[in-house]
Amino acid sequence: IYGKYGMLRKQFLKEHRLAKYQYLLLTGKLTEHLNQIDQESREQVEMLMEQMAEKQGVTEELKVQDQMKWVGLMNNIKVSAEEIILKNMVYV
Repeated sequence: IYGKYGMLRKQFLKEHRLAKYQYLLLTGKLTEHLNQIDQESREQVEMLMEQMAEKQGVTEELKVQDQMKWVGLMNNIKVSAEEIILKNMVYV
């Protein structure tokens, strides 16, 4: 069954796109749709995180040298990447 992004999408559809939610539900396509959104969102977040980390110079070398700094930077990158994906894939 779908994960975090699928659940967020389902809640969004129920609250803001009720007709689409009901259509997907009645045609038996809701779970497939939610699984697809979840998978695509996870892949996009991962890709964006890699790109952002590279752009900001967050490397494995930094991870070895200063683990706490690396963790903090990666957490910020993940939050930014998720925000972009939520806006462009989940909440549309």
